[in-house]
Amino acid sequence: MVAALTPAAHARPQQGQSPLLPENATTKVSDHVYVIMGFPNVGIVVGNHATLVVDTGLGPRNGAIVAREAAKLSRNSTLYLTTTHFHPEHAAGEGGFPPGTILIRPAVQQAELEKNGMAMVEQFSKSPQNKDLLDGVKFRAPDIVFDKEITVDLGGVTARLMWMGTAHTLGDELIFVEPDKTLLPGDVVQNKMIPNLYGPDSRLNNWIKILGELRPLAPRYIVPDHGSLGEGSLIEQEYTFLSDLQTRALELKSQGKSAADAGQTVAAEFKTKYPDWPQNGIAGLVAHVYSENP
Repeated sequence: MVAALTPAAHARPQQGQSPLLPENATTKVSDHVYVIMGFPNVGIVVGNHATLVVDTGLGPRNGAIVAREAAKLSRNSTLYLTTTHFHPEHAAGEGGFPPGTILIRPAVQQAELEKNGMAMVEQFSKSPQNKDLLDGVKFRAPDIVFDKEITVDLGGVTARLMWMGTAHTLGDELIFVEPDKTLLPGDVVQNKMIPNLYGPDSRLNNWIKILGELRPLAPRYIVPDHGSLGEGSLIEQEYTFLSDLQTRALELKSQGKSAADAGQTVAAEFKTKYPDWPQNGIAGLVAHVYSENP
């Protein structure tokens, strides 16, 4: 099992990717939703009366970049900020936002941040470049805490902030924007990326369950935290991949195969069955299936 407080493999800048977000480079996704593509992808939802930013970038310097980009898109006086999970590139830039920014988080995520947030900052700070960006980071208490769901009316557009249970982390948050039918799912829905089961609290079983529960939303657009943007079909694509992996792993487990042997078998089979998916990490997912289904 992956050790706790180890940064996600795809939650580090890819080769050649800067941990500093670009300026003047927002992409319009739908009528009200924009994204800054980088580490991570940061969402900006603009309404008639308020603006919602989803994630902060790595440290206050990135947070200030995001806040400036949000201000260019809207002159609204009300700015909301929410974070998809507690990892530093998603939550540690809050200090760069202007005073009066209204911070919203799920209660579970906030508790996780209070417990492990600074330890993750220290872990990420082992990189000299990250250390500079994270120097002096402090987390403040959110202005609004919710249990499972809250709807924010931005004026002409609403955002449903949802906590649906444990997947990548304990406190994963997903945001659904109406009427755009645009989903910002954090790390829970990606574009052909092997899910990272971060630490001992991650749950593949629940990850698959959440994907199933997202299907009725039928989003048109999906803005993952990392990797390429996509359409609503990403949910079904990932659900099929993970369900198939889970079913096959349980078949091999019932035959008495060890987790290691099953991992090798599934990896070989999926190389042919899903040739356009990465192969690294499949054996680790199989090991999670074994551990979650004793």
